Amino acid sequence: MSTADSTITRAQELQRLHSDPELLVVVNVWDAITATTVANTPGTRALATASHGIAAARGFPDGEVIPRDEMIAEVGLIARQTELPVTADLEAGYGDPGGTIARAIDVGVVGANLEDQLKPLSEAVRAVEDAVAAGEKAGVPFALNARTDAWVRGGGRDPQEILDDAIARGRAYLEAGATSFFVPGKLDEDTIRALVDALGERKVNVIGVPGMPSTRRLGELGVARVSFGPWSQNVALTALASLAEDAYAGGGLPEGTRKLN
Repeated sequence: MSTADSTITRAQELQRLHSDPELLVVVNVWDAITATTVANTPGTRALATASHGIAAARGFPDGEVIPRDEMIAEVGLIARQTELPVTADLEAGYGDPGGTIARAIDVGVVGANLEDQLKPLSEAVRAVEDAVAAGEKAGVPFALNARTDAWVRGGGRDPQEILDDAIARGRAYLEAGATSFFVPGKLDEDTIRALVDALGERKVNVIGVPGMPSTRRLGELGVARVSFGPWSQNVALTALASLAEDAYAGGGLPEGTRKLN
């Protein structure tokens, strides 16, 4: 199979996974070894990168501070570690959503998050349209996960106003060709249910943060996908910090540690 055919096949699979009745669970990775580790874990059906994790591992803060070339190189490295579909967190597209998506496709990525940063709706929709057009031009059924920062940047707004804004943006992004709609934030079941009711089952994606419903419950609520953003890296860093603390206190490696690399 040619590289182009392989990319198309993986893109088709990622699209299928988003519409499948079963919740798609993706554990975010940030480099080659974390990609390999998660890809080799039974039950993994796709990989997702985390922009925050990739930036932090390279000494940059989150928020498109890491140069686009470095981000594209890293997500390409991750995509080369597996035959599974890889979706990348490409933040807001680095000022060039279409061009950024095109470059991601060139390195084997078949899906991406694209955040709106709560920009005016017309501007945010144009970014989604540009990203979708890049996939169409490449002949790849690219899975665009259009993200709203309605809750992340909600500030002191009324919760109902935030929900109404998110629903309006979700409808607009899906109409513009996005595969799914991503609403990061600590959401309760009523909010998730309202989003799914308004936008449709298997269209809404959420992030797993402390206090969120379980993955089992999210599937029952009709969510399409759950990812973990920077939290997967925080789990790894917690284990590393615990090792250091225990070793300094006279202990050593915790029981049950597996050699995974």
